[in-house]
Amino acid sequence: MTEIVQVTSTKLNPLRLSMSSGLNRIGLAALSILCGLFLWNIASQHTSPLFLPSPAATLQAAKELMEDGTLVHALLASSARIASGWALGVVVGIPLGIVMGRFAPFRQFLDPYIEFFRFIPPIAFVTLAVIWLGPGEAAKVALIFYTSVFIVTLNTIAGVQAVNPLRLRAAASLGAGPVQLLTTVIVPSTVPFMVTGARIAMGNSFLTVVSAEIVSADNGLGALIWTARNFARTEWVFVGIAALGMLGYVFDRVLRIVVALLLRRYQPTT
Repeated sequence: MTEIVQVTSTKLNPLRLSMSSGLNRIGLAALSILCGLFLWNIASQHTSPLFLPSPAATLQAAKELMEDGTLVHALLASSARIASGWALGVVVGIPLGIVMGRFAPFRQFLDPYIEFFRFIPPIAFVTLAVIWLGPGEAAKVALIFYTSVFIVTLNTIAGVQAVNPLRLRAAASLGAGPVQLLTTVIVPSTVPFMVTGARIAMGNSFLTVVSAEIVSADNGLGALIWTARNFARTEWVFVGIAALGMLGYVFDRVLRIVVALLLRRYQPTT
């Protein structure tokens, strides 16, 4: 009986350790947030509200913007633009990166364009996007697509080129053709690079959406921040910044959960 109890407790120990580790992480994260809010509050007491509003003033401003629907509308507008442009960048960037990584002539043909345009920031194309696509949603989505597709493409190319040649030769010696090599060796080996590129691209999408909304939008978090600037409402600026950070955290967390559920077998790093 004693041996059974000892075996049972041994089996439970990893679970307890895992729960304890999770609680420790949550506790440290909560402590970090509380420390940041405390320091923010102390700093705000020694400056003008126009320069640095207090956490309480920012929370009150968030409540006001929530009650009149401004913040919710801005969140939904920015979320839709980011999701659309980022998804297009991933859908185009992954196949393009696989083809460019696998076929050297194709990569050499497109490489000058990739290397030229990826160094031009999306904000440089805001005016052209509005002229070519109009002031509607298409221009903003196109700018987010522009900032996403190069990141995803380059990471995918790196993944394809990082595939161990021995694995390719081993699969070929077993009778795998070009299509089978692509689907059973190259693509699975490249998944971690694709995921990393998609996550980095999502972060850049948030940078781009703010610039696009400031210049050519009357809604969205970027437009909210710009409106706050015009009315000298610094607390609204802080609300917009906090909303962007939390929205980005949610987007990245959702992506990580989806990757963990659907691509666990490929062991992507999330």
